[in-house]
Amino acid sequence: MSLQQGRVLQLPLGGHFFDIVVTASCPEAYAVVSLMDEVQHAGGGRPDACGPVIEDPERQWLIWLVPPGARESWAPHRYGMCLGSPHQLALPPMTQAEPPGPYWLRPCRGDRLVPPAPLRDFLDRFQPGPIPHEELLGNVLSTIS
Repeated sequence: MSLQQGRVLQLPLGGHFFDIVVTASCPEAYAVVSLMDEVQHAGGGRPDACGPVIEDPERQWLIWLVPPGARESWAPHRYGMCLGSPHQLALPPMTQAEPPGPYWLRPCRGDRLVPPAPLRDFLDRFQPGPIPHEELLGNVLSTIS
């Protein structure tokens, strides 16, 4: 797979892969990441249990990979925008764990995605902002690399 070979992989959202929730990247959002680590913690002492999260430092976004179909049940939200089909996302290489460029703040593992219900609750509680506009997101997501 391109990701494991250190190359960017562009995938369609929805379908069999995932939808995404985009939030601001700020101290409040990092608090949400920490709490999601606790929610998803399955033992073994892994500090990165949250599920896959990409940080784009240039745009100051966190991109949370959530189960496919989450967009249909995600009501408009002030602090997070959920996108699915027909959008696409360029995923950074699996080895990209720090800047420059977008990187995996929490790694993509085969055993989990970020659960949308607790994510939404924590976004309401911590209010990271501002969130990007949906049209802008759709145009930019496929160019993140």
